[in-house]
Amino acid sequence: MKRRDFLQMMTGAAMATALPRSSSDADEKRKGRGPNILWISVEDISPDLGCYGDKYAVTPTLDRLASQGVRYASVFSHAPVCAPARSGIITAMYPTAIGTHNMRCEGVPPPYVKCFPEYLRAAGYYCTNNVKTDYQFNAPLTAWDENSRQAHWRGRPEGQPFFAVINLTTTHESQIRNRSRGMLNRIAELKPHEKHDPAKGVLPPYYPDTPEVRRDWAQYYDIITLMDKQVANILQQLEDDGLAEDTIVWFWGDHGRGLPRGKRWIYDSGLHVPLMIRIPEKFRKLAVPDDSGALKPGAVNDDLIGFIDFGPTVLSLAGVKVPGYMQGQPFLGDQKAPPREYLFAARDRMDEAYDLIRAVRDKRYKYFRNYMHHITYGQDIDYMNQMPTMREMRRLNAEGKLVGPQKHYFLKTKPLEELYDTLKDPHEIRNLAHDPRYKEILERMRKVHLRWMKKTGDVGFIPEPEFEELKRPGGKWEKTAAPTFHAALDTASGKVEVTITCATPGASIAYKIGKGNKTGWRLYTQPLRPKGGQIIRAKACRLGFRDSEEVSFKVVEGAAALSQIVPLEKAIPHWRDRLDKTDLLERLRAIKSLDGTGAKAMPKYLEALEDSYGSVRYWAVVGLHNVCQTPQAVEPAKNAIAELLNDPSAIVRIAAAQAMCDWGNEKQALPVLVEVLRQGSDTARLNAAIALGRIGDKARPALPQLKAAMKDPYGYVTRVVKYILQRLEGQSR
Repeated sequence: MKRRDFLQMMTGAAMATALPRSSSDADEKRKGRGPNILWISVEDISPDLGCYGDKYAVTPTLDRLASQGVRYASVFSHAPVCAPARSGIITAMYPTAIGTHNMRCEGVPPPYVKCFPEYLRAAGYYCTNNVKTDYQFNAPLTAWDENSRQAHWRGRPEGQPFFAVINLTTTHESQIRNRSRGMLNRIAELKPHEKHDPAKGVLPPYYPDTPEVRRDWAQYYDIITLMDKQVANILQQLEDDGLAEDTIVWFWGDHGRGLPRGKRWIYDSGLHVPLMIRIPEKFRKLAVPDDSGALKPGAVNDDLIGFIDFGPTVLSLAGVKVPGYMQGQPFLGDQKAPPREYLFAARDRMDEAYDLIRAVRDKRYKYFRNYMHHITYGQDIDYMNQMPTMREMRRLNAEGKLVGPQKHYFLKTKPLEELYDTLKDPHEIRNLAHDPRYKEILERMRKVHLRWMKKTGDVGFIPEPEFEELKRPGGKWEKTAAPTFHAALDTASGKVEVTITCATPGASIAYKIGKGNKTGWRLYTQPLRPKGGQIIRAKACRLGFRDSEEVSFKVVEGAAALSQIVPLEKAIPHWRDRLDKTDLLERLRAIKSLDGTGAKAMPKYLEALEDSYGSVRYWAVVGLHNVCQTPQAVEPAKNAIAELLNDPSAIVRIAAAQAMCDWGNEKQALPVLVEVLRQGSDTARLNAAIALGRIGDKARPALPQLKAAMKDPYGYVTRVVKYILQRLEGQSR
């Protein structure tokens, strides 16, 4: 072997084997001894369960589970919608730190970030997921032993400990509005005492009290009862298999209830979730070494817990070292960390609607910073608009019939900051940000929020078209390098030992031995000792990359040394590394600190129009657009912004064109929006469509291009354009 090839292989080995290795002896010791762990996750529910004190709920199974274990009272998601929430769970990282914060984006996390079940697999656990992933990147082969609708702990080799995830979709947002015969028949099969009378529901104060709203509310509780029965079936399977006393059971929801101002919003109605954990008595000392009594049946825990803490806690319970890079912290096990003082949350693009909100809470107070305070809470999101409750809210708002907190959602703009006392005001409807009595609390929470954004390297200020280009220059997906094999003869045993490496930083390797392997892809963690003549097949995968080609290697018995080296394409430095070598985030935080300062900020905005970073120029345009409200202020801004209609950055051109249209220069600016709508990247076209919607009737000359955009391949674009056409053509919603 050439020295260059050997060094390349060994460098790859260091990159691709970052997972802790587990010896066969260690695996054998662990089998049957470590706790099994079962996750039952459900979609789109708040703690609207009997065990949380909700008298309207009918949830006997979950109430019983809570009485057998610990009910956690202060558990919150970091994002109020499934994909960013699950991205943080599977990686134990904030999506705003790894670039998976916008809904249904295709992220490229840093190379050191893994799906946490890989660490369990490396330690000898059998890991299954049934079946939802929604991680903002494709689930790698190495994350799960099985990831399918059939995945179950029953597929494991006898005696092997397992980590099994079962995702139930019965309570999903779509099922609240599902009036199909099938759904209505399922609800009709509930016993009389299990059905929810719409008239008896207690609505939040921000909902109008109408029959349609009450019907949604009652059906939401009905499907929770249906889900409760599914949980009973899963727990019975565990009992039937004789595993209940060997298995730690978690039950949790993936974010708040799937109703307006719940899902997609970072009020507690969108973030606060149920979590119950039942720990068999023999594992309680393992779970809380210094106070196993804290896990006695029926206990309630009020510690602040975030979703990014889930994975590290599972690793801690399984006796697996929690990697230092993870931003989550264990709340159980021998690596248990002190309770959190604060939790953080983010709202970015939700489907086709852009927003930028950050929140921080302690046990009592919740602080919001609205970084796009110039837009309404009530943007059109097509999927959400299909909910009867949302339609009722929009109808009554148009008729001027909403009152009090019901009108909040349709304010034309948002306050710069919000502060709530969640103890006295659990619905978060009384904003205390301008109350002088809460000044010290406001300032404390503001500082904590800013410190967190800086510490975690929050990338939310980078407009999505700019960030897409940063993470995938030219829109090109990188491909994981194919694995490399090296076989050497162990002279002591006479066995051939095969090492598999991959030169792509952050890659993991999956392998199979022989043609008839029925166990699926195994995770490579240590050299293999196959029999002579056997064929090893391998693939490498890396989060956010395309998987490598499958390669194979035939073991030659008695060979002293044999290698197969696969050439590696030149790798692009990771976006996080490139970003951290610049001062872009610092400059973005600086320009966003001007929010709310009014005309005083104009000189700095005008100066920032010439910044070398497109992202900074974008926010300078947005800032000027918002503060220039008089003809005297508009004129100098207009002259400066007009020059940006030819900016190399599409998002800057879009922002400049929208401002110019609003200021009466649509003949000059409208063609810019039309051009991006026709030829921009996916997210640039989406932003152009949003801008066309915001300029209202001034977009009418672009009707032909808007109609053509109804065939756009990016579905979010067509959703925005649909509403523009409805308004311009006078159609009702």
